[in-house]
Amino acid sequence: MESELIFKFRFSRRVWLLTALYVGIFTLLAAALYFLYEGGYLSAWFSSCIVALLLLMALSIPRKIRLNDERLCIDCLMDITELPLSEIASVRPVERSEMKGIIPLLGGFGFFGYYGHYLDVIQVERVRIYASEWDNFVEITDIYESRMYISCSERDKLIASIEQAVREKSNEQ
Repeated sequence: MESELIFKFRFSRRVWLLTALYVGIFTLLAAALYFLYEGGYLSAWFSSCIVALLLLMALSIPRKIRLNDERLCIDCLMDITELPLSEIASVRPVERSEMKGIIPLLGGFGFFGYYGHYLDVIQVERVRIYASEWDNFVEITDIYESRMYISCSERDKLIASIEQAVREKSNEQ
């Protein structure tokens, strides 16, 4: 692979609607506490916690996938997850129906995407998800048998590029 490939996350309409819904609910709760609670301490505490939580979640919003000769990188707003190509054991497409047993543990569920740590209740294990839509998933399993799911509108191209980069990396060694 001569250069770095970049795949951008594109938010689905459902993600935009869920994000607006979350922001609306939190705004209504903060306003209700402000107007209904006389002391102001509880509403200020609640509002501060919600704003801090939303800002912390925003740091992990997935932005793009980068693939180069050495590693697969998932760039978030303020975080980068890197997976060396030598540690990738398998890559495969995953249909939406296979994701039914996945529930969030720690991360975002619809607030600017789906990201963080999730629980696969069928296989009873923790998985990581970086998705801007609940569709077009790619499962990446590493040599330690940890699974990561990424959504990409160019799923087939991403899978072919990762497989080619892993083959080229293994041929070098």
